[in-house]
Amino acid sequence: MQAQDLSRIIEMAWEDRTPFEAIEQLYGLNESAVIRLMRQTLNPNSFKLWRKRVTGRKTKHLALRGFDSGRAYCPQQYKHH
Repeated sequence: MQAQDLSRIIEMAWEDRTPFEAIEQLYGLNESAVIRLMRQTLNPNSFKLWRKRVTGRKTKHLALRGFDSGRAYCPQQYKHH
C-alpha cells in the first residue's frame, strides 16, 4: 500500500459521512481491516478517540442508515432573495 493510499484511507475513516463500505469498495479493506490499520497507525489515544467516535455511528455503516440519510441540506442554502 502506498503512503498516499494509507493517508486517504485514514482520512476517510475519520470522516463521519464516509461509510466503511466505501473504503472497502475503493481499497478492498473491510471494517475490521480498517480498524486494524487504524490501531497500527494511530497512537493509542487517537485510536481510542476514533473508535469511540465511529462505534455505532449510523453514517459509518450503510446498514444502519435510514432511507432519508444523505448529504446535509440547509433550507436557507438555496433561497433566492
